Amino acid sequence: MKTYKHLYSQVSNFENLHLAYYKARKGKRGKAYVAGFERNYEEQLFVLQDELRAKTYTPGAYASFYVHEPKKRLISAAPFRDRVVHHALCNVIGPIWEPRFVDTSYANRVGKGTHRALNKTTEYARRYRWFLQCDVKQFFPSIDHAILRAELARLIADEDALGLCDVVLKSGVGVLSEQYDMVYFSGDNLFAAQRPRGLPIGNLTSQFLANVYLNTFDQFVKRDLKCGAYLRYVDDFLLFGDDLKQLYEWRAAIIKKMATLRLTLHEESAQVYPTQSGIPFLGFRAFPGYRRVKSRKVIAYRRRLKKTLAGGFSYAGLATSIRGWVNHARHGDTHGLVRSMLRFPIPRATL
Repeated sequence: MKTYKHLYSQVSNFENLHLAYYKARKGKRGKAYVAGFERNYEEQLFVLQDELRAKTYTPGAYASFYVHEPKKRLISAAPFRDRVVHHALCNVIGPIWEPRFVDTSYANRVGKGTHRALNKTTEYARRYRWFLQCDVKQFFPSIDHAILRAELARLIADEDALGLCDVVLKSGVGVLSEQYDMVYFSGDNLFAAQRPRGLPIGNLTSQFLANVYLNTFDQFVKRDLKCGAYLRYVDDFLLFGDDLKQLYEWRAAIIKKMATLRLTLHEESAQVYPTQSGIPFLGFRAFPGYRRVKSRKVIAYRRRLKKTLAGGFSYAGLATSIRGWVNHARHGDTHGLVRSMLRFPIPRATL
């Protein structure tokens, strides 16, 4: 198996840090924390480079907040200079794993995304009678650092690069501790509760490392279970087939495999269903011949829209909000729904 050396010098290379800075600021140039860095960004990048080369780089504290759509989650935002380092690291180690990921892993990858995942879901729904739907319980809070570190070390033969990965991992220890319910696995002792775990939701590195963590599982499904119709988006995944018994056997094998990664499923909802009943996935319900937006997504956006109209808003902000929702909804058979959603009086803008 090929391993990769001399990576750390690439991470700390000024051109790489400069590229990372541009990636980190994309779509965020109006934010005060970006503007503060941008005022003397070259000097800031040189400082970062010096810290990385001297191995004195220390991440700052996360700013955490909750979002409630589609469910309550704790989002943790790293300081902007740390985001630059995250991009610099992923610029170098990301291409090592990208060709090793299965083609039907759709989250946080260039050329993939939710809508391609939905298209593949519809394609499989047309070809197969049954599907097994699973999701990982408390996925990001459960990610075990020792297991993840071992997976990184399988391909990275550069101790300095692994050291930077360790720094990033340690910066997130405890951030999601309140979101994790301790699970003991076979062979554990009481010290298992002290195992470092958790990746902060919201980091570029967390998104990438989540794919690294589950790549061995993806390969297991494809190679060991020999499932030809499988797709995953972060911690939600689907397996399709025409043999009902085989799907339940796969379910049992998946639960055992997940335990080796110190992960568990929501077993009560990890069941086999007929594709004709529709597949609830990524905000839609996909049927063999069409797709519908989930009703709770429609209700949530109506509430958000009413709240926007009742408070202070600008026409530009309102247009951006509506355009974003319509662009999402148009990936289903929603022409009538979109028309009905937009039949409302618009008061005078207040901003």
